[in-house]
Amino acid sequence: MKTRSVKKTAAALTITTALALAGCTSGDKGDASKPELGADGKVIIDTLAPADADTKLDTNPVTKLMSDKFKIQFRWQTTTFDAGPAKEKRQIALASGDYPDLFMLIPWVDGFSQAEVLKLGKQGVAVPLEQLIKDNAPNIQKALDSNKTLKEMSTAPDGHIYALPQWSDCFHCSYPDKLWINTAWLKKLNLQMPKTTEELRTVLEAFKTKDPNGNGKADEIPMTTDVQDSHLIEYLMGAFAYPPAGANNGGVGLLTLAGDKVTTPVITPEWREGLKYINSLVKEGLIDKAAFTQNAEALQATGNNPDAVMVGSAPLLHPGIFVQLGSKDGRDKQYDAAPPLTGPSGKSYSGLNYPSSSTFTFMLTNKASKEAQVAAIKMLDYIYTTEGTETAVMGPEGVGWNKPGPDDIALDESIKPLYKRTPGTQAPKNLSWDAMAQYNLTLDYRNAQVTPKDIYSEDGYERRLFEATKMYEGHEDKAQFFPTVSVWVDPSVSGEMATLKTNLESYVAQGQLAFITGSKNIDTDWDAFVQGLDGVGLKRYLELNQQAYDKYKAGQ
Repeated sequence: MKTRSVKKTAAALTITTALALAGCTSGDKGDASKPELGADGKVIIDTLAPADADTKLDTNPVTKLMSDKFKIQFRWQTTTFDAGPAKEKRQIALASGDYPDLFMLIPWVDGFSQAEVLKLGKQGVAVPLEQLIKDNAPNIQKALDSNKTLKEMSTAPDGHIYALPQWSDCFHCSYPDKLWINTAWLKKLNLQMPKTTEELRTVLEAFKTKDPNGNGKADEIPMTTDVQDSHLIEYLMGAFAYPPAGANNGGVGLLTLAGDKVTTPVITPEWREGLKYINSLVKEGLIDKAAFTQNAEALQATGNNPDAVMVGSAPLLHPGIFVQLGSKDGRDKQYDAAPPLTGPSGKSYSGLNYPSSSTFTFMLTNKASKEAQVAAIKMLDYIYTTEGTETAVMGPEGVGWNKPGPDDIALDESIKPLYKRTPGTQAPKNLSWDAMAQYNLTLDYRNAQVTPKDIYSEDGYERRLFEATKMYEGHEDKAQFFPTVSVWVDPSVSGEMATLKTNLESYVAQGQLAFITGSKNIDTDWDAFVQGLDGVGLKRYLELNQQAYDKYKAGQ
């Protein structure tokens, strides 16, 4: 399964502007009461979806299967997997009124937020799905009825389901705040895996000064990452305070719980001490300053430097983000996960990201005729079956996957293996919908994938991540975990909440970066930073979230 975390970047149009324009222009949509039919009688569905360079949705075998099975002629509009342009294209489509019948998105590329779903539902752009599901989609209904969190995150305060999220249980994605460290360098320098903040400092100092790559140059980078995928603050902060995970495979969140009181850790003395520690590593040249400016491609170029292994450690979801898997020199096998660090006061937290996909990816609009709506929801219902998942995510049996052999073992060795995916290097291109179809991947199903024992083989990579994550499991603080996906704000304040969230996240990110890099002094500027949060609406943000959380608790 694709697991790369891609954080969404700011688009040219703001959400507020795009949705406001959508509300003004959605009436100019033609007659959606009459289905548009192709020459063969199939209902035409304009569909916006992401596709990578190897995926051609027009000729994809899963497209053909769904087209024939549900009498659909897809008219694709596609984006790349680049988060910023993908989001921008979606927002421009809504702003212009020229939006599709159906959005089928990928959460780690781009997805609708709660605020967007509420706004589009209220404006009549998003079609309510609950009756369509009840009448045509027994498998979706079963999933909603049996999965409390899925039902909570799918159902708006007015009782409507305006869009559906993917449910893709991913054990290693649930604990995204990892550090991958070069254990070949540890062995060469006779160092142990660091377990505390000061042991990590000692290791990084040795990486910087003792030439572990052996080329006689002081070119080693003790720690680096990129701005799209970084878990640097979250991983290191876990030794000082509980770091709440944000949306989509991580990112720093703002909210925690103290009992039933909604709070934020980013103004606490513990958070301040964590930032001071990170700043000390930057000041000593142990964290690469490029980590705060470079993109994923630049990080890969560093990780794959043909002259020498350069990277000592990287706080990321998984190693494939910063080094080519299957590297000819085997450098990708040098990296293993470090455990959650223990800080000076004995704290050792790891953030929990659950569920690992929190945005909405399937949305029918008022451009879709009734026939198109029914065909689309029946197609999605098929994807919720085991057969539909296998085919849509992996491709045809015998090509994209096979049934297990007698000696095959599942990722979770305690359960029976169900399927054996064809390795990516052997599978044909353009074989499936893959991440676009991961709607009903329960933990048991995902963990039933046949995975070799050798965690350093390319085929055993998922086991490598699975085993590494066991070190982080149990370091989350469920008492502080704020159930973001289940807590919906009142529609009347959803726009205000979205603006507050955007402004606060930007302010916190900029302030933390200033303290970490040293452009602001945390000893003299901290109080001003905390006071400034009130200026961008922190008290109101906590108040609105408290109201929403109280309603959520009362309804449980």
